[in-house]
Amino acid sequence: MVNFTVVSEHLKNFSLEDWMQNPINDTEWVNGELIEKNGMTLKHSQVQSNLARYWGNYKDSSGLGGNVYTDVPCLTNIQGRRPDVAYLTPALVSQYGNQKVLPQSFPLSAEIVSPTDYAEEVIAKSIEYLQSGSEEVWLVYPENRWIIIVTQNSRLIFSNGETISTQKVLLGFSIPVDDLLN
Repeated sequence: MVNFTVVSEHLKNFSLEDWMQNPINDTEWVNGELIEKNGMTLKHSQVQSNLARYWGNYKDSSGLGGNVYTDVPCLTNIQGRRPDVAYLTPALVSQYGNQKVLPQSFPLSAEIVSPTDYAEEVIAKSIEYLQSGSEEVWLVYPENRWIIIVTQNSRLIFSNGETISTQKVLLGFSIPVDDLLN
């Protein structure tokens, strides 16, 4: 996840419907405003790339199929969002794979938290995802070397020296935290 700023004045009246028809790169539609994602660091980008690669390799090698995406638009019950990394099951790929915006949250999403993000907003975003179709959300804190997995019924924290594994989606995937965050 990265910090946000409201985009230029000429896009002030950009509605959620407008965003769904034309999801402008590096933006989300939040609380009635089009906002620009910014604040991505090299570390953030590296962790995002690592996670997308590891999830993608696992879904291929396990035969689970589906697709892994980065910065892809989806609709929650109330906002237009772009998780940093997301996995879509084969069934949902066949149902929604050609749409501009996924009309629900991804079953598995990850937000890579930047140093400028607010904890309250990151937690609220994970709850928003869970309330609109997500089964599992990873909140990745590269600077603190923590990964929090949030599901409807649990919150798990992993850190250096531990191995993290999926809880509901992409079952069987695991990786040492140190490998993911290096």
